[in-house]
Amino acid sequence: QVQLVESGGGLVQPGGSLRLSCAASGSFFGINVMGWYRQAPGNQRALVATITTSDGTNYADSVKGRFIISRDNAKNTVYLQMNSLKPEDTAVYYCTARIRPSMTLRDSDYWGQGTQVTVSS
Repeated sequence: QVQLVESGGGLVQPGGSLRLSCAASGSFFGINVMGWYRQAPGNQRALVATITTSDGTNYADSVKGRFIISRDNAKNTVYLQMNSLKPEDTAVYYCTARIRPSMTLRDSDYWGQGTQVTVSS
């Protein structure tokens, strides 16, 4: 059973930094793209950033220049370094990964349970 487990959320003051981590565990053949989404109260879940196996990245305009996504393929882990945080970054952050469970099965999208990030003074 594939699982994505996130860590690193919390409360931070405006202008501060946080680093989120998400590790994939279980039995699987390989991991393709990984990424982060977020959902604020009353809003739909929205893309924050994605990263491919060759470290190609994509960011939402609202986080460009402040957030950095990276991955460690040996550890099956994706990270999100969040700098210059603003109150509008407050949301539940979800990790996602496109994973091939086995050689004979197609890729499927998996999600973590979410971690709360609150930016407030």
